[in-house]
Amino acid sequence: MFVLNDGWKSTNRLTKPAPRLGAIDLNLLVVFDAIMRDRSVTRAGQRLGLSQPAMSHALTRLRHMLKDELFVRSPNGMMPTPRAEELAAPIRMALDGLQQSLEPVQFDPSKATATFRIAVDNYAAIVLVAPIAAHVAKIAPGVKLDFRPSGTLDVLGQLDRSELHLAMGPLGVQGERFSRRRLLQDQFVVVHRKGHPAAKTREFSTEKLATLPQLEISSAQFGPDFAETGPERSKLGPRAAMRAPFLSAAPILATSDLVSVLPLNVAKSMTRSHQLVHRRLSRSPKPIEAAMIWLRRLDNQPAHAWLRDVIGRVTGELQDT
Repeated sequence: MFVLNDGWKSTNRLTKPAPRLGAIDLNLLVVFDAIMRDRSVTRAGQRLGLSQPAMSHALTRLRHMLKDELFVRSPNGMMPTPRAEELAAPIRMALDGLQQSLEPVQFDPSKATATFRIAVDNYAAIVLVAPIAAHVAKIAPGVKLDFRPSGTLDVLGQLDRSELHLAMGPLGVQGERFSRRRLLQDQFVVVHRKGHPAAKTREFSTEKLATLPQLEISSAQFGPDFAETGPERSKLGPRAAMRAPFLSAAPILATSDLVSVLPLNVAKSMTRSHQLVHRRLSRSPKPIEAAMIWLRRLDNQPAHAWLRDVIGRVTGELQDT
């Protein structure tokens, strides 16, 4: 018993004491967060408006205060140590909470100068971005919207680090830390050029669709699911004759006999700018659903709540048309 107790005391004496909260310089935590985001002392300094010597001095103080190297130079920038990774989320949350506590209780969009960073998938980029941007420009001229393609991002990680304010895409994001709201549901239709040999068909059956060469969208994060269209699906189904990204889809369809199965709102966008029409499917695939996702702790933050309300109203109008 005596040996075990003595060993415990020895271990306890070697434990590094945590820095006292009153001794921590809040500015150092801001520096830590900026380097964590940018993985570069130079870029972090530019973000904060600090010189290279000032940033290096702050990093030295951080390392001394936290008794850890925190960031190590590598070919890919300043890589965080395991201790820095542990600290990143709590520090980000603390700084967010402090910032929110200093903001006005009410958000006045007509006077605001905020920037919102929003990740969007292909569907949201085509269907939702333009009407949202137009509405915000009209009622909040000082608000900047920074839309980013979600296919190239670690969306959940960037939401956690507050590098994104919200994301628009599929509904199926899991995690208690996230809130989500369904924006709209969209049916699939067949899109083809005006004057297509099948142009007289007002409604396409699965069998008819299976006889036509199709354009498949290579850059889409969604696609028609014909799994519930009947037992004949095992024998008949769309056959892809070509794959191309969204940017090429409309001109390809307008100048060929290819057809494509696309969400209705995407089809409407294409038919406004090209000689295309869309037709119903007799048995439509499972509808696509678009949602927005954000960190639950921002539920009651005035500026964020305003942004979500704007997006909800704009997409609600699209759903009704």
